[in-house]
Amino acid sequence: MSLRVAVQMDPMESVKIAGDSSFALMLAAQERGHTVMHYDVGTLAWEADGTKAGRITAHCAPVTVQRVEGDHFTMGERRQTDLAKDVDVILMRQDPPFDLGYISAALILDRLQGQTLVSNDPREVVNAPEKMFVLDYAEFMPPTLIARTLDEVRAFQAKHGAVVVKPLHGNGGKAIFKLDADGTNLSALFEVFNQTWPEAHMVQPFLPEVSEGDKRIVLIDGEFAGAINRKPGEGEFRSNLAQGGYAESATLTAREEEICAAMGPELKRRGLTFVGIDVIGGKWLTEINVTSPTGIVAIDQFNGTDTAGKIWDALERRHAEMVKG
Repeated sequence: MSLRVAVQMDPMESVKIAGDSSFALMLAAQERGHTVMHYDVGTLAWEADGTKAGRITAHCAPVTVQRVEGDHFTMGERRQTDLAKDVDVILMRQDPPFDLGYISAALILDRLQGQTLVSNDPREVVNAPEKMFVLDYAEFMPPTLIARTLDEVRAFQAKHGAVVVKPLHGNGGKAIFKLDADGTNLSALFEVFNQTWPEAHMVQPFLPEVSEGDKRIVLIDGEFAGAINRKPGEGEFRSNLAQGGYAESATLTAREEEICAAMGPELKRRGLTFVGIDVIGGKWLTEINVTSPTGIVAIDQFNGTDTAGKIWDALERRHAEMVKG
C-alpha cells in the first residue's frame, strides 16, 4: 500500500546525505512507492473546527530524493496541507534543541492520534527527554548528578574526581565540558551554565573508557537493529560524529544486550519506533535518543543491512494497525 509521508525536518539544502538518517528514511520510503513531502515545523498550525483534534496543517512540498551529493533533491510547490486528511505518516525529524518550540509542535501533532501516524509518538517524545528518560534505567548508568547549585557539584566532584558537565537538554555533543579533579574553572563554568540554561545540568564522572568509543545502538520497535562504535577525533574526548568523531563496526557486549532487553518492551509500548541509545565502555548507559536519532547510515555501511527499510517495516505495521483500529 502506497502511503503519503510528510517529513517534519530542517531544510533539505542543509542535509549531508553521506550520513543523514532522515535522508535515508526518505529514500527508503520513496523506493517503496510512498509519496514523500517535506515541511518546516515553523509552518505547523492548529485551527479550531469544533473538535478536540482541530484542523492541523503545514506547508508541505512534494520532494524527490536521490543519492547524488549536491543534487540530492527536487522539490515541488509548497501548499497548505491538512495533516489529517492528506497525510498518512509523519516523521518528526527536526533537530533539537528540545525546547518549548519543540514541545509545542509535538503536542500539536499529538492531536492527530488515530488519524495520522506520527513517529516517534509525539506525546512520548515529550515524556522522554534523552537525559531524563534514561533515569528510568539508572541501574545501568554511571554515577550521575542533576543539579544547579555549585556546592552539590563540588561535593560530587570531590567524590568522583574528574567530571563531565553537560546541558540537560543538549544534543549532538554540544557544550559538553570535562573538568579535571582539581575543580579548576568549575565555578566559572557553572556561572555560564546557570546564565544560559534555566534547568538543572547533568554531571557525571569522566569515563576514561570513552577514548575507546561511545557506542550508538539502534532499536526498532524495541528490538536491536545494529550498532556502531563512535571514537573521538584528534584532541577530543567527545565521540559524536558531529564533533569530529569517526565510526567503526561494533557488536554488543552481554551488558549491552541486557540494557536493550530491559528497555525494549517499554520503547515499543510507548510508540518510540526508532531509538538510539548511547553506551560507553560496553556497560555505561548515558542517553536514550528519541527526538531525531542518527547512525543508521553508518550501521548499514558496516553491516550491509537496510536499517531504514526495517524502520519502514515497523511504521507500515503500525499504520495498518491504526487504520484497522
